[in-house]
Amino acid sequence: MPSQQAATTSSHSHPLAHVLIIHEVADYPAWKRVFDAAAEMRKTAGEHSYQVLRDQDDANMIVHFSAWSSHDDAMRFFQSPELVEIRRKAGVKAPQFIYLHELESGIL
Repeated sequence: MPSQQAATTSSHSHPLAHVLIIHEVADYPAWKRVFDAAAEMRKTAGEHSYQVLRDQDDANMIVHFSAWSSHDDAMRFFQSPELVEIRRKAGVKAPQFIYLHELESGIL
């Protein structure tokens, strides 16, 4: 019998880059308003999709997981002076950025 492998989920000719950001925010609803207002900016910069998650015990500990056209696009966006200022205004505390390459994905 042929082995079954988890199907990859990319409709692009090259794999998307992923970024995992873990940060504390001063106030989640205030942060979320700023995050939503920046949607078009993120899309223009190369973000394809995202998930926002929060720690089960700390409503202000946020994880933003996103797929990007490239790590270069993501780094350029996240390191831009404009975004650094937006994060400051949104009450983001010490974000941790982890740039990831997808090896495999699937749905079980």
